[in-house]
Amino acid sequence: MVDLRQMLVVRRLPTSGKPNGSTYAAPFRKVYIVNTNGKALTIVNVDTDQIVATLKFDSETGMPQYDSVAKKVYVNLRNTNEIAVIDPATDTVVATYPVAGCRYNHGMAVDSAHHRAFLLCGSSHTLTVVALDSQRALAHFPLPTGADVVKYDSGLHRAYAACSSGFISIVQEDDPSHFRKVQDFRVQKLVHSLTVDAATHRLYVPEQQEDGQPVARIVIYEPTDATSPSPQEN
Repeated sequence: MVDLRQMLVVRRLPTSGKPNGSTYAAPFRKVYIVNTNGKALTIVNVDTDQIVATLKFDSETGMPQYDSVAKKVYVNLRNTNEIAVIDPATDTVVATYPVAGCRYNHGMAVDSAHHRAFLLCGSSHTLTVVALDSQRALAHFPLPTGADVVKYDSGLHRAYAACSSGFISIVQEDDPSHFRKVQDFRVQKLVHSLTVDAATHRLYVPEQQEDGQPVARIVIYEPTDATSPSPQEN
């Protein structure tokens, strides 16, 4: 835990193997951290900065997401190609269901308003859109290799997937039942993470290399039209 006013580490807590993604359930004042190799989910109360529960699974865990409308936490179970549903009021697993056509699901973003999840499926090399209420896969889009992190811009209704082979894939949600692949936007290789500013719609993309040479920087992209972003600042 970091005190942002002082920029100081104030506490460290042990987790299971390879903590690899987290989500914050604001009404419940809890952070949910997946431990991929430990096949677990660590739950931290942000008021006490203490672990309040650890959930175990029969699968490696992938990126979790909190649905602010359904008030549920979703966790990728990537060995079994499933999603686990957690009730943050009780920190119990209330459902587990398979995702048809998606193998080795790791990255996840959620459109809470329409109860849609965007999953990055590592073995099938697809972005799969799932209706969380009916638990049906609605669409599958091919992805470049190395898809890792996906973020959803609720203002533009657009999902961005960072692929370490050198692309950001863009999928547009025209409405809750219709989706389309916009393009694979070329970036530097080893880009495997990004985030979206909901107010400006800008993408913030960490880079590890430029043309094969090591770098440590964040590139900011701004969408210029309905399709491609453009770099604004290094």
